[in-house]
Order: sequence, then C-alpha cells, then structure tokens
Amino acid sequence: MSFWNVFWLIIVSFAFIAYLMVMFNIIIDLFRDRDTSGGLKAVWFICLIFFPFLTAVVYLIARGPGMAQRQSAAMDRAKSAQDDYIRSVAGASSTEQIAQAKSLLESGAISQAEFDALKAKALS
Repeated sequence: MSFWNVFWLIIVSFAFIAYLMVMFNIIIDLFRDRDTSGGLKAVWFICLIFFPFLTAVVYLIARGPGMAQRQSAAMDRAKSAQDDYIRSVAGASSTEQIAQAKSLLESGAISQAEFDALKAKALS
C-alpha cells in the first residue's frame, strides 16, 4: 500500500466518522424535541435514510439553532437533577447519612474503610 492510499483511507475514514456523528446528533435531536409531532419525526427519519446528505444539510440549516437550545436545556436539566441530589444527600441528617452509608456497605458498594470515612465525615 502506498503512502497516498493510506492518506486517502485516513481522509475517507475521518469523513465517514464525521458523517455518522452528524447523523446520530440529528436522530438524538429528533427524539429529544417534544414540540415536533411523531409523524414529522418519521418523515425526517425516512428522509435521512433515503437522502442522507441532503436531509442532513436541510435539517442543520432549518433546525440548527433549535438543536443547540435543546442540547443546552437537556444539560441544564441534568445539572439541576444532580444539584438536587447533592443537596438532598448533603442536607440529610448525620443519622440518615450513616444509614445510607451502612446500606451501601451491606450491599458491597463500598468497603469498610470507606464506610468509616463517611461515618466520620457525617459525625463531624
């Protein structure tokens, strides 16, 4: 295999992977969008199968800004859920924290040393 064949293979592989990433992002965005009807989602999906490049370009032009907003909203919801969980765990009383740690120890999720560290932290 010559240098140019390897070089061309790398370029084509990169383009194919980029194409797959765009297609999966479009499909994920279609399923994430709650405002679009199921029928319209099916039309977009079928067009992606039969006319992939053209449909991807049209979708990115027509719905690109909405994709960014939906992604940002999903990230905000995940961060909010994580913050709520952290607040609920941190806001628990020391006995609740020790009880949670004890259940983790009994399930095998943490070791005795980790349980002792959590218990000391809850009591401090």
